[in-house]
Amino acid sequence: MDFFKAMQERHACKEFDDTKKIDSNDLNNILEAGRLSPSSFGLEHWKFLVIQNEELKAKLRPLCWNQVQITSSSELIVILAKTACLKPDNRYIKDMLFRRDYPQEKKDFYLKLYGDFIQDKLESKALYGWSRAQCYIASANMMTYASSIGIDSCPIEGFEKESVEKLLNIDTDEFELALILPFGYRKNPASDKKRLPLDKVVEFIK
Repeated sequence: MDFFKAMQERHACKEFDDTKKIDSNDLNNILEAGRLSPSSFGLEHWKFLVIQNEELKAKLRPLCWNQVQITSSSELIVILAKTACLKPDNRYIKDMLFRRDYPQEKKDFYLKLYGDFIQDKLESKALYGWSRAQCYIASANMMTYASSIGIDSCPIEGFEKESVEKLLNIDTDEFELALILPFGYRKNPASDKKRLPLDKVVEFIK
């Protein structure tokens, strides 16, 4: 399937066929699409929890506005946003920024650039929002890739954040819940895709 065909086919699937399961190789490729996604400063802000325990999915459902996708999906991926490790003095920052063999002068430049950038995020308590935004880049690539191989998805933001984090024993000093992504095969046909025309969303400035 070509890219734009996959974009047309992708939709927010409201109920999956729970008799159909995703092949493990296809699942790994969906996760790989997330792993290879771009991120600000190349920090890879995400962690993917693949929830395959059906009892746990059943417990999650009422915490996610009782949405049927949680339990009817073949695979349920919870995306966590990194937080604490993004602070300028954390070892993770140096490890990630300097994976390439930069001269010390360039390393110092990047560290100062990052430190200045992140200081405002820390002061305004916007660190989580910035990290979460990067997770959405990964989620978009995962959903589009899945669509290209005939697998459906539905991004879910309707959840009780603190309750889900507690149920999943998430260390909220390190991560916070960003998004929940169910994957599977549609039970019902998708409705026609509705989008504004290009000239309503694009302005060329010359």
